[in-house]
Amino acid sequence: MLPSAPAHAFSLPGAVAGKRIIILGAGLAGMTAAYELTKLGYSCTVLEARDRIGGRCWSVRKGSTQQEVSNPTQTSQLDDGLYFNAGPSRIPHHHQLTLHYCRELGVPIEIYNNVNEGAYHFSEGNGALSNKKIRIREVHNDMRGYVTEMLAKAIDQHALDVSMSTEDVSKIIEYLRAEGGLDADKLYKASARRGYVEAPGAGDKPGKIADPHTLADLLQSGLLAPDFYNVAEYTYELQMTMFQAKGGMDNIAKALEKKLPGIIKTQAVVSSIQNVENGVKVKYAVKGVAQELTADACICTLPLPVLSNIDHNFSSDVSRAVDFVPYIQTGKIGLQFKRRFWEEDENIFGGITHTNNDLTQIFYPSNDYLGKKGVLIGYYNFNDKAKKVGALTLKEREQLALEKGSLIHPQYKNEFETSFSVSWHLTPYSLGGWALYTGDTRQSLYKAFAKPDRQVYFAGEHTTYLNAWMAGAFESARKTVADVHARFTEQRLQYPSSGKSGG
Repeated sequence: MLPSAPAHAFSLPGAVAGKRIIILGAGLAGMTAAYELTKLGYSCTVLEARDRIGGRCWSVRKGSTQQEVSNPTQTSQLDDGLYFNAGPSRIPHHHQLTLHYCRELGVPIEIYNNVNEGAYHFSEGNGALSNKKIRIREVHNDMRGYVTEMLAKAIDQHALDVSMSTEDVSKIIEYLRAEGGLDADKLYKASARRGYVEAPGAGDKPGKIADPHTLADLLQSGLLAPDFYNVAEYTYELQMTMFQAKGGMDNIAKALEKKLPGIIKTQAVVSSIQNVENGVKVKYAVKGVAQELTADACICTLPLPVLSNIDHNFSSDVSRAVDFVPYIQTGKIGLQFKRRFWEEDENIFGGITHTNNDLTQIFYPSNDYLGKKGVLIGYYNFNDKAKKVGALTLKEREQLALEKGSLIHPQYKNEFETSFSVSWHLTPYSLGGWALYTGDTRQSLYKAFAKPDRQVYFAGEHTTYLNAWMAGAFESARKTVADVHARFTEQRLQYPSSGKSGG
């Protein structure tokens, strides 16, 4: 009864009147659910504990504030017009539903440059190439050359335990020569692929190509470790083309908020969720004043570490899942600089520098190219590194980002102006970046959220296979809206699958 593809305006048959729905959380999932339900005639109330909407879809701007559990309140001193995305910053081209809502809500998008061969790999260590910034294109092309050369030699020597015809061998060798940039003798020599030490120009300036790094140096310097190869060209969700909301990813959340006038209550801290006969009762407080709401159903989009601390009468399966699904520890810091030295001095326009130290990644902005000032994401780290950095004071985080970042960009010292850091696992009403599942917990804990617990339904990235992505919020909201609407219209509707990641 539903159209076959999800990337379109949501259209469910039937309308209702007089049904009340409480939605917990004004992140993308909660607001999308409210947006779609109100179209169908439901009366919705969205309760949000923060004093802002958007949840983890948050762009830090001038005046933004953050209160973590172990640090004083910080207020952003970024210049007017500058920002960085503290939460999601990228939209894959195949997340159709995310792009659909940008289109439907009138949120302009622009290209996000996620893959930049001109950014760096930086490995702290004792190898010949350690403690040096190496252009990504140098590492990638040298390794392609060495590996394809070895494979070509093995084929020539019939050292592969593979039965191939002479024609097949010829085709594979042709491919290897093209892929690795091998010469006529099937040997790897440096080429323009890896860049120039002297750029070509007019007149007698053919350009000068540097010798390749040796395979031994690449290996010993740790540049082939997972720190550097869990990167975009190998990861489905990070392959180009990618997009971002123009002016900040929170513009998507703001556009949803505009569609919900009078529906969202901020600073509403929920303390209890109770299934009652034929409905739901939710207790909450606004600035310390206790209040209570009843409704026909509830959609809970709260992150599970937050929900775990709220009184409820869920079934044992759901309660166990709420308590035992872990969330990743992760953090970012935005660093404002008085000039865009990465563009002016080093020709880096967007993309990511990867390190094996506590920074993990440095993100270069994919907006306002050639502008006067800019904001780098000075670190984006996870797990133990995020835990270690998150335990620092705000000033210590800044000092760490500047100290380690200066090893790559010595311009930091003279160009830095201000910073703002976010540790999501220490942020109230989030308490983590996104849900983490294993193969086993997908078969047990995850399934607890696939169906309602009496009158309480669940949505959010933790109820999808699109964890950490805005797509998860949108996909889950649509599925849950379809389930709620089926309940109250007594129709057996089935949420469609497009057979691809459509968020």
